[in-house]
Amino acid sequence: MKIIGIGNAIVDVICKVDDDFLLQNNLTKSTMKLVDETEFKKLLSNLTIEETIAGGSVANSIVGLSQLGNKVSFIGKVNDDEFGSKYEQSLLKEQVTYYYKKKKENIATGTCLILITPDSERTMCTFLGIAGKINENDINESAVKESELVFLEGYLWDEGEPKSAFEKAFKIANKTAMSLSDPFCVERHKDSFLDLVTNKLDITFANEQEILHLIDANSFDEVIEFGKNLEKLLVITRSEKGSIAILNNEIFECNSQKGLSIVDLTGAGDLFAAGFLHGHLNNMSIQESLIKGTEMASKIIQKIGARLN
Repeated sequence: MKIIGIGNAIVDVICKVDDDFLLQNNLTKSTMKLVDETEFKKLLSNLTIEETIAGGSVANSIVGLSQLGNKVSFIGKVNDDEFGSKYEQSLLKEQVTYYYKKKKENIATGTCLILITPDSERTMCTFLGIAGKINENDINESAVKESELVFLEGYLWDEGEPKSAFEKAFKIANKTAMSLSDPFCVERHKDSFLDLVTNKLDITFANEQEILHLIDANSFDEVIEFGKNLEKLLVITRSEKGSIAILNNEIFECNSQKGLSIVDLTGAGDLFAAGFLHGHLNNMSIQESLIKGTEMASKIIQKIGARLN
C-alpha cells in the first residue's frame, strides 16, 4: 500500500448561503466550528442541501490519491447507522480500502455542514460524532506498517482517545505526514502541534495563516527561517501567491494558476496535499510535486465539493 490516511470520518453536507446567514448564526467565515448534534440540525433546518458526500480532510486527500492511480487505504470511525453505511460505500466506490469495521455505537456518525458563500469561501460547522472517539484500538497495525506513508489531520488531534491513536501510528509508521487543518485548530493545540512538527512528522502541510499562528510569526520571512532550520519537509499553500516547500536550505516555489472560474474552495488544501503526496510517493522532485498539488487544487476549486469526479 502506498499510503494510509487516518482522519475524521465525516459526512459532508454542502449548502450555499449568503454572508448574512453567517452573521445571524455567529459564524466566522473560512473557519471550522465544532457544534453538537442539536445545533447542527438547527442550522441545517433552514437550508437547501446541494450535495452529501463522504468527507473529512484526510479522506478527501486519500480519494484524490486513489483517483491518481495510487493504492490507498483509510482508517476513520463511523457508527453502524445510515450515514455510516453511506460513508463506507462512498470510499469503496473510490477504490479506497477501508480498515474499520463499523458497529453499533451510542453516538451518531460525524457530519460537517459546509456553508459556501458567494465569494466561494467555505465555513464549516462540524458535529464530530463518533469520529472524534477514535482510539489506539481502531488503528490497524499491519495496515500502517505495510504502508509507505501515514497521513494524519490536525482536526483529529485531541487529548485522550484520539491522541492515543496518533501516538500508536507514530510508533509503527514508516513515514508520517500531517495537515495542520485550521487556524483555530492550531490555536487550540499550539504546543502539541509544534512538538509534532519539530520532532515527529516527516512532512507538514499548512496554509500561510496556520503556520504564522503556529510559530507566532510576524512575517513570512520568519516562516522561511523556521522551515530552513526544521530539517523536515514543510509545504505551505498561500492562496493566490501560490505554494512553497522548504527542506533544509532549499526553497521551492510554484505559482498559482490564473484565470480560473472559482466556485468552491472546500477541497483546495486536501487535493493540493493529494497531488503533492502523489508526486512524493512516485519519486517526483519537490518542484514537480508542488506543480501536481497546484494542478489538483486548481481543478477542485472550479466545482462544488471535494471530489474531482
